[in-house]
Amino acid sequence: MEQTVKKFQWDEMEDRDLVKYAQGGEREAFGELVRRHRSKVYGYARTITRESYLAEDIVQEALMRAFMHLGKLVDVQRFLPWVHRIVRNHAYTRLKGNSARREQTFTELEGIARLDDPGADLGKWNNLDSILGRLNHSACEAVADINAPEERIVQQETLRVLTDIIKCLNPRERLVFESHFFDQLSPQEIAELFQLSSANVYQIISRSRKKVVQEKIRVTVDSYIKTRRDLGIMKKKILPYEESRRESRTWTSAADATYKMLQFTDRSLSLSMVMGLTGHAFRINIIPNDVHIAGPTAFYFGEVLSRGLHNLGFTCKYVDGMSDGIGPNANLLDSTALDKGAMNKRSIHQELPRALDLIHASLDRGYPVLAWDIFFPEFGLLYGYDDETRTLYGEVCGRVDTLAYENLGRSVMEDLFVLAIESPMDVTLGQQVQRALETAIEHYEGREGAVPNAVKGVAAYDAWIEALQGNGIEPNGHAYNIEVLRDARYYGAEFFKELTSVWPSEIGEWPDLAPKFEQTRVLYTEMCKRFSVLHQMFPFPEGGDPKSKAQATKAISLIQEIKELEIDVVAKLKEMYAALSK
Repeated sequence: MEQTVKKFQWDEMEDRDLVKYAQGGEREAFGELVRRHRSKVYGYARTITRESYLAEDIVQEALMRAFMHLGKLVDVQRFLPWVHRIVRNHAYTRLKGNSARREQTFTELEGIARLDDPGADLGKWNNLDSILGRLNHSACEAVADINAPEERIVQQETLRVLTDIIKCLNPRERLVFESHFFDQLSPQEIAELFQLSSANVYQIISRSRKKVVQEKIRVTVDSYIKTRRDLGIMKKKILPYEESRRESRTWTSAADATYKMLQFTDRSLSLSMVMGLTGHAFRINIIPNDVHIAGPTAFYFGEVLSRGLHNLGFTCKYVDGMSDGIGPNANLLDSTALDKGAMNKRSIHQELPRALDLIHASLDRGYPVLAWDIFFPEFGLLYGYDDETRTLYGEVCGRVDTLAYENLGRSVMEDLFVLAIESPMDVTLGQQVQRALETAIEHYEGREGAVPNAVKGVAAYDAWIEALQGNGIEPNGHAYNIEVLRDARYYGAEFFKELTSVWPSEIGEWPDLAPKFEQTRVLYTEMCKRFSVLHQMFPFPEGGDPKSKAQATKAISLIQEIKELEIDVVAKLKEMYAALSK
C-alpha cells in the first residue's frame, strides 16, 4: 500500500483511486467519495421515493452498507453506479412496505456484512461498540466536508441515533443480542455459552429486538424534531377549524373526513357528491358469523381512499401502517382501554416518523390530513400541530382533542393510517361519474380489495343472512352496520338526485342520463326505507335482539328485498357506465 495521501489531496483524485485507497483502509478516501457524490445519491433516492424524509433515511442506510461492503467492488471505476444500485434496492424494499425488512435494516445493521458474505473475514466487525465507533469516525470526516448545513445536521443526528439505539438494552439483553445478531450464534449456541435455556434465549432475543425497534423509532422522532428546530422550521400550525366543520354529517367517517378535507381546497363539494363519487354510498362489507362492527371499514384504506380522491379529481399520498385482520369492538371495551393513559403502554408505531413528515408537509401547505383511529377506531382529520409541545390537533366524529406525537398509532387498534391531498387534476363531471360508476360496479361484483374474512358487494347480503340464521350475531356491531348502510343508501339516493339536477350542463359532451339517474335514485330510496325498518328493530347502540327467531326471520326477509334492489341498481350502473364509455 502506498504511503497515505495527505488529506488536502483527496479532492484532486479520481473516483477509482479513492476507491482503492478506501478499500485499503483509508477512511478519509471514503469520506471524500461521500462528500463528492452524496447529493447525487440523495437526488436519485428522491426521484424514486418522492419523499424527502424517506430518501434521506435510505441514503444513510445505503452509504453505511457501501462502507462495509466496499471490498466487494471489483470495478473501481463504477463506484457511483454501484452505490446507485444499493440505493435502488433499499428504496424498492422500503416502498414495498415490508415492515419486517424495515426493522431488520436497523436491528442488524452492524452485522449485515456477515449475513451477505458468511465467508468474509469480519473479526473486526463482531463488536457493537467497535462497529459504531468505526462508522462514527468515518462518517464524521465525511460530514466535515459537507457544505450544506442541512445535510450536516442530518448526518450528525443519524450517527447519534445509531450510537444511542442499543442503550435501551440491559447488560444481559445486550450480550445475548450481540451474540445472536452480530456474532451470528444460534440460540442453542448462546444457551450453552451463557448457561441459559434455549427458551430463555428465544425470549431475550424477541424482547430485545422489540425494544431496539421501539428505541429506534423513539430516537428517530426525537432526531426529526431536533432537525426541524435546527433548520428553523420548527413551529406551530393550526388550520381554522370552526364549529361548523366539527359537526359529523354521516355515519361513514371516511367520507365525512374527506368532505371536510375538501373544504380547504377550491373544489368544495356537497356531502352527497363526496359519498357518491368516492363510492362510499354503495359500499357494503360484512364480517361473517357475527356481523362485526369492523365491517364498514373492512377495506384496504390506501387502495379505496386514494381511488375515491382520484374520482374526485385529486392525487394523494398516504402512509399505511395497518395491521391485518380486525380488532375488538371498541364499544364493548372498558373505558380505560380508550383513554390517553392506555396509549403510553402500547408500542410506538414504526410508521410514525414517515407519518409525521407527511402531516407536517400537508398542514404547511394548508391542507388537513385524513387519519384513522386517532382517538377511537374511526376516520377523522388532523388539522394542526405544535412542534414545541409535540402535539397534534384532531377531530373525529365531532370529538375535538389533542394527541401527543408519540401517541399517533397507539390507540386501541394500534393501527396508523394518514392520507394527504397532493394536487388537483383536470377532470369533468362526466369523467368523475364514469370513474365512480366503475368503482361501484367493481365493489358490488366483489372485485374490490377487502380485508381477510370480509365479504363485500352483493355477496355480503348472503353472508349477513347466514349470520342471522346462525344465531351468533353480536347486537352492538350488528346495529352499527345497519346505521352505516342506511345512511349510505340515503346518500346514494341524494347523489343521483343531485346528478339529475346538474347533468344537463354536460349533455353536449355526454349522453343524457338524467332518466336513469332518477330510476337509480328511486331504487336507493326503497332500500333506505327497508334499512330504516331494520334500524327500528335493531337500534344502535343497544342493538335489539338479533338472536330472536322472530326478529331474525323478519330481518332476513328485509335483507333479501334489499339485495334484489341492489341487483337492480348494479344493472342500472352498468347501463350508465356503458353509455359514458362510448
